[in-house]
Amino acid sequence: MSRIGRLPIKIEDNIKVEIKERKIITEGPKGKLEYNIPSGIKVEKKENNLFVQKTRNSEKTKRLHGLVRSLISNMVQGVTEGFTKELEIKGVGYRAKIEGDDLILNLGFSHPVKITPPKDIEVKIHKNIITISGIDKQQVGEMAAKIRGIKKPEPYKGKGIRYKDEQVKKKAGKVAKAIST
Repeated sequence: MSRIGRLPIKIEDNIKVEIKERKIITEGPKGKLEYNIPSGIKVEKKENNLFVQKTRNSEKTKRLHGLVRSLISNMVQGVTEGFTKELEIKGVGYRAKIEGDDLILNLGFSHPVKITPPKDIEVKIHKNIITISGIDKQQVGEMAAKIRGIKKPEPYKGKGIRYKDEQVKKKAGKVAKAIST
């Protein structure tokens, strides 16, 4: 039995959780999320807690048990607090701006890169920091990875887009190697 899957999910008073057949719907102050529960897994609501249980003892349900519990826990956290990721732009002349709903990035390419975020995702820019927020943890993470993937930080000068607290290992260039040998 999964150690994570056994843990109960605490539901606060301002969250509404509804379980219909193979679907769980969570609604809170930030919004509403739905998830289809896979077969072999059962979700029960007792008082102010949700419990995720296996109905079969197959390998597939063992693997899904902890995953489903984590996904439902993320749904509950998302509709109450939401999720945010911060990206930092480093490099001379690299900048970002928002035009309408689109994010426009100038990253040293011959053209600006235009990204349209999904409707549930909010993108804000303050100086060289891009803040991505939303209620769905997966969508927030995917959007951050998509933006970072446009210009990953390079190892020589560290220019590019990185996560806020990401450490980039810098390499010595050819000149530094030639002097040291």
